[in-house]
Amino acid sequence: MSGRVLLVDDDPSMVELLQARLTRRGFSVTSVTQPEAAVPLVLEQPFDVVLTDLNMQGMSGTQLCERVVANLPDLPVVVVTAFGSMETAVAAIRAGAYDFITKPVEMDALVHTLTRAVQHSQLKGEVVRLKKMVTESQSLGGLLGSSPPMLKVYDLITRVADSDATIILHGESGTGKELVARALHDKSRRASGPFVAVNCAAMPEALLESELFGHAKGAFTDAKTARTGLFAQAHGGTLLLDEVGEMPLGLQPKLLRALQERRVRPVGGNHEVPFDVRVVAATHRDLEGMVEEQRFREDLYYRLNVVQLELPPLRARGGDCLLLAQHFIEHFATRANKRVTGLSEAVAERLMSYSWPGNVRELRNCIERAVAVTLTERLAVDDLPEKIRAYRASQVVVASLDPSELTTLEEVERRYILRVMEEVKGNKSLAAQILGLDRKTLYRKLDRFKEGTGE
Repeated sequence: MSGRVLLVDDDPSMVELLQARLTRRGFSVTSVTQPEAAVPLVLEQPFDVVLTDLNMQGMSGTQLCERVVANLPDLPVVVVTAFGSMETAVAAIRAGAYDFITKPVEMDALVHTLTRAVQHSQLKGEVVRLKKMVTESQSLGGLLGSSPPMLKVYDLITRVADSDATIILHGESGTGKELVARALHDKSRRASGPFVAVNCAAMPEALLESELFGHAKGAFTDAKTARTGLFAQAHGGTLLLDEVGEMPLGLQPKLLRALQERRVRPVGGNHEVPFDVRVVAATHRDLEGMVEEQRFREDLYYRLNVVQLELPPLRARGGDCLLLAQHFIEHFATRANKRVTGLSEAVAERLMSYSWPGNVRELRNCIERAVAVTLTERLAVDDLPEKIRAYRASQVVVASLDPSELTTLEEVERRYILRVMEEVKGNKSLAAQILGLDRKTLYRKLDRFKEGTGE
């Protein structure tokens, strides 16, 4: 690995020799023969490592090391000392030197030491850069990312936050829909009010109705006291209907009426209770497709879908993956009281190439596991779960040049459409958008594929 080296030695002949040899090994070398000139130079120019002789006139290598470390603690200093002079070498290490080399200088050993120092320096710089980007990217609550798709999300959140319009958050599982809902709440004029969330898939219809609208005393067995529903509890704030696509059909007309009238009637109650709530719905389902299949009420869909906010999957967010990984490393390392500062280049490559079907939630779990098992400051490939270590992206390719083995255009289209459907977790509306088809055309093709397989 090449790097920028500042060479300091008051012996011009030694400077000339080392500069020539290190340059041939791929290093960019700047040299000075007066150690006093080295400190202002490292403050003015970027270097990856300082290589200095220990015994010099005017300022010793130990003194120079102390000055450099005091001003630039992340810049490694390698000192060259006389053979067998361990006391001075130990003094240099105590002064903050990264490593030392003994005379006569053996070039392979020197190159190895400088290469490690350069890697150390560049890693420190990358960690600082990632930490800075993590801090700067956290512009909306717990949301993190600076990719173009996330910037669009931030922009739409900012524009609609103060509106009372109902919003549908659409995205795959693990993309952070609840975080976006909280960001909408925190940016709105309702921020001082309650934020209430309910998972519509987590309970049966009767219990969900009672949870949303409340119930009167004696409304059913075990209803020994009256209960205030979540619509009333969220009065003056925001109510998140998570996984709204899983809401039972029998309950959907009651939800529609509540949204239209801004009133709810508790189960078993005689009086309606008014509420002032901003409703945010979230789903990973294709609600338009469910409407066409009569598995979701059309009138409720249009009542909820005043503003639709599409959350990008992690695989579409580019470098956000590494930003999030660095954020999770810092979080879990602090919680476990472990010194883990970042990730290796090989780990970064694996994280960027993996498709992340579980999105940010899966990445978080991956990093939590890696931090727990690692024995090094930087996460290594062996710290990752096996399926991520071994992952290879599948591709649609023409596999042969033999005309007898080539497939039809119709078969290529079938494979590609099914591949897109797999990537978007069956979301027909999103698949149609990616494929450049209208939904009805996509539905016809999918039906034809099913007929072809006898399903």
